[in-house]
Amino acid sequence: MPALIRTEYVGKVEWLGIVRDRKAHLQAEPVKEIKALFSGPEGEAHGGLTRPSCSRVLTQYPRGTTIRNTRQFSILSQEELDQISRKMGLDAALNPSLLGATMVISGIPDFTHLPPSSRLQAESGATLVVDMENRPCTLPARPIEERHSGFGAKFKSSAVGLRGVTAWVEREGELRLGQSITLHIPDQRPWSLPPKGIT
Repeated sequence: MPALIRTEYVGKVEWLGIVRDRKAHLQAEPVKEIKALFSGPEGEAHGGLTRPSCSRVLTQYPRGTTIRNTRQFSILSQEELDQISRKMGLDAALNPSLLGATMVISGIPDFTHLPPSSRLQAESGATLVVDMENRPCTLPARPIEERHSGFGAKFKSSAVGLRGVTAWVEREGELRLGQSITLHIPDQRPWSLPPKGIT
């Protein structure tokens, strides 16, 4: 019996980008297509089958522990990106390259809160597994400030609940601008109990 439900939500790839050297800068270079490999987007500095653990998983591992890389892709919603721009008070659209994004998709509502383990499947068959919500950090503040003076510090608070998701490659394939992306979600009810110690 299938464990995933193909939904009626079909998004569109609006933007693709690659961060080629994360030590040089966070900004992504816009591209027309990405080859999604098991190791992540080809040429992407955040790719690889493993990564050193960071502050997001300090309750599980000491910083720098080698763990599975489930953050190969940083995916944003075009609609939520527009919301961030409005909350920041920007007159212009916020360029996803400033956030180090890999992909921007339109047409899938409440994108940042997709259930973990959902699949985003492209026409080519390339399939990404949603890891979890990508919480906003301060790293994009500098490139945003350079492009929009006086607005860099406003990003983190404006992007809460709107920063998109991280994902990893389950099936290799090509991702291209304009391609449709179908959402598949796990066939299970939400967990009924709140974690102990969290209010």
